[in-house]
Amino acid sequence: MRYYLAPLEGITTHIYRNAYHQYFAPMDKYFTPFLVPHTKKGFSTKELNEILPDNNRGLYLVPQILSNNADGFLSTVKKLRRYGYREVNLNLGCPSKTVVSKYRGSGFLAKTEELERFLARIYGESEIEISIKTRIGKASPEEFERLMEIYNRYPVKELIIHPRVQQDFYKNMPNLSVFAEAVKESKNPLCYNGDIFSASDYRRIQESFSEIPAVMLGRGIIGNPGLLDEIKGERPKSAERLRAFHDKIFADYMSLNFGDKNVLFKMKEIWCYMGKSFIGGEKQLKRVKKAERITDYIRAVDELFVLL
Repeated sequence: MRYYLAPLEGITTHIYRNAYHQYFAPMDKYFTPFLVPHTKKGFSTKELNEILPDNNRGLYLVPQILSNNADGFLSTVKKLRRYGYREVNLNLGCPSKTVVSKYRGSGFLAKTEELERFLARIYGESEIEISIKTRIGKASPEEFERLMEIYNRYPVKELIIHPRVQQDFYKNMPNLSVFAEAVKESKNPLCYNGDIFSASDYRRIQESFSEIPAVMLGRGIIGNPGLLDEIKGERPKSAERLRAFHDKIFADYMSLNFGDKNVLFKMKEIWCYMGKSFIGGEKQLKRVKKAERITDYIRAVDELFVLL
């Protein structure tokens, strides 16, 4: 089995990925938060920080592209090839309303004719391998039969399926019946993604779909960075290791010199997920969220780690 770290916008940055890779069971692949094609000749400073090989040493990194425009997608691929990338991922899964309103991400799934023309272009003209991260439809699971027919026409490096429709966002249960049909029908390698929050969740997926070669972990592993260690039966996470992981992220964001406010914003985003591991820490988590000064933040974090 191969294990992938899902891209979460604003969270799984190069700083987060490197800290995770250092302190917890390494992933086989890491995916960048999505890149949106633009007309600039090169990448912005923010984009460069994410994709520069020097910022991702020792990591197998796959840049993710969010686009419904073949010219923009192919232009971004050319830029990425200059940095040595030979694989990219197409985002057809993002459920955000602002993304979907532009028929990008999972919004593109509702435009099957346009999607097919888009895929024909990018697979026909790109000299790089392309995987796809997809939901099973925009409004109804019944949409996925048609989508699978389209995906099967192209040499998809991997089809990463989050078995929810866009309108589910992250509510309701993943539709494992549709995923089971995908396992039967797909001509391309599959990867499962969705609601793996514990080792027992992983085992249920593995037992139900023993033939799939990969799983992608997202919200579950951001909430519990030691999840993959637990899945593999390796060393359980300790308070000391989790604290070192936190401190590495915090120190690396501080070293960017982009202001205390921005550092606090980044750390608070992580705590929205990771805070669930701190049972009985509701008061301290509130102080983390309300902290407007670094000293207040550190004091609240110190109190949280005493609980472990």
